Amino acid sequence: MLGRGDGARPAIGAPGHAPLTYDGLRTLVRTNVAWLNIHGIGRNDRVAIVLSNGPHAATAFLAVAAGATAAPLNAHYRAEEFEFYLTDLKAKALVVEAGMASPSRDVAAKRGVSVFELRVDPTAPAGMFTLEGSDLGSVPASDPGADLPWATRDDVALLLHTSGTTSRPKLVPLTQRNITASAQNIRDTLALTADDVCLNIMPLFHIHGLIGGVLSSLSTGAQVCCTPGSHPVKFFGWLDELKPTWYTAAPSLHRAIVARATRHADSVARSRLRLIRSSSAALRPELMGALERTFGVPVLQSYGMTEASHQVASNPLPPAARKPGSVGRPAGPEVAIMDVEGNILAPGEMGEVVIRGDNVTAGYEANPDANAAAFVHGWFRTGDQGRFDEDGYLWLTGRFKELINRGGEKVSPLEIEAVIMEHPGVQQVVVFAVPDESHGEEIAAAVVLREQGTLTERDLRHFVASHLADFKVPRKMLFVEQIPGGATGKLQRIGMAEKLGLVPTATR
Repeated sequence: MLGRGDGARPAIGAPGHAPLTYDGLRTLVRTNVAWLNIHGIGRNDRVAIVLSNGPHAATAFLAVAAGATAAPLNAHYRAEEFEFYLTDLKAKALVVEAGMASPSRDVAAKRGVSVFELRVDPTAPAGMFTLEGSDLGSVPASDPGADLPWATRDDVALLLHTSGTTSRPKLVPLTQRNITASAQNIRDTLALTADDVCLNIMPLFHIHGLIGGVLSSLSTGAQVCCTPGSHPVKFFGWLDELKPTWYTAAPSLHRAIVARATRHADSVARSRLRLIRSSSAALRPELMGALERTFGVPVLQSYGMTEASHQVASNPLPPAARKPGSVGRPAGPEVAIMDVEGNILAPGEMGEVVIRGDNVTAGYEANPDANAAAFVHGWFRTGDQGRFDEDGYLWLTGRFKELINRGGEKVSPLEIEAVIMEHPGVQQVVVFAVPDESHGEEIAAAVVLREQGTLTERDLRHFVASHLADFKVPRKMLFVEQIPGGATGKLQRIGMAEKLGLVPTATR
């Protein structure tokens, strides 16, 4: 996982810290794999990780994944959520930050999960840590892996859950082969070299930050700088201090960064950025354009998912074309469009996006029904609707589960959002379904207006009606200060009606 990084070169960086070199990182990983073995944790044992964001979250993931199975969790979960995740993971141990008052500790104690405390020395290089905890008993000599503590390519390196909306989250096992293949795909797409420096502002309990930021950089022998959170207000200071050559983020973070850029013109002018990467949600063409005008570098919209160890497709670097609104060309796995009968469709034809390749999971854990539905003829069904154009670029038109069924008319939220975003008074929008007695589902939109906006709901509805058929015009529009989203910045349409108080939780 650590590529061929030169020993003396920086591997892990962070604001306010000296960087950890590749030699230091390799020593840290070896030391902690041995520590885990001595304390009863070996290959394919599940270790939940509950840490605040920062370089130690990256190095803890690397150390655990090198000799066991890492399962990073959101530190902001509540006790009930930890109960579910630690149970579903069948966690053997929990790594939790020393001094963190996390309910995961009580849940682990109740379930007999051993707790290991991770201690960070604030004066040490970025990502350095030590583990403390009670022995579970060392990995026994009779264990087939006792003389081979390092994970192999077919061992599970990472366990993550898909986002739960209307159903139980599914557990996705990703092997060493899966995640290293994806890291190399991203490395090749971005033409990364050992001289690159990634600024990762994404959380490190999510596939985007772990693979798109951390592992892609380390597979190249480059440096990744991990920040203590996703703070747009601090972004420009990090540009000056860490001097990254690229950064990766979700569109909501890009939008917040662009909104502050005029106040930090000097930092932007000094920037060493050579590209910006966007993933985790659809990047609006107007935001892509604003980013490119602000920083003067290409912005690459990519398309990924947990089941693909992150990257599926990406817009390419110049001189190849970047197509605003498209998620680009296949960038690692094979990608095709399939109809409901399982036939592969020609360019221009609409269907379901399907994928296969070394980065794609072999299946959900302990979920035969989900696997039967997700795989067809060796292809994984993404659940995304889309088409290829004549140049081989992929265009997504919506999630099959998110298509709004208004009286039999199937409406894509993406189509409506694209029109609403054309209005100069709109800063952000998400379109979603609400239950309706007459039509089954009606169309609703939550809208964030630009500062000092005077736009009315009637004005905006009239604007949409001038571009789309009447049945596609949202019947309910809410002007909000902020659209609720997950910790990764990804907006989930399913469940949005409940979050905004439009329907009781039990209605859907």
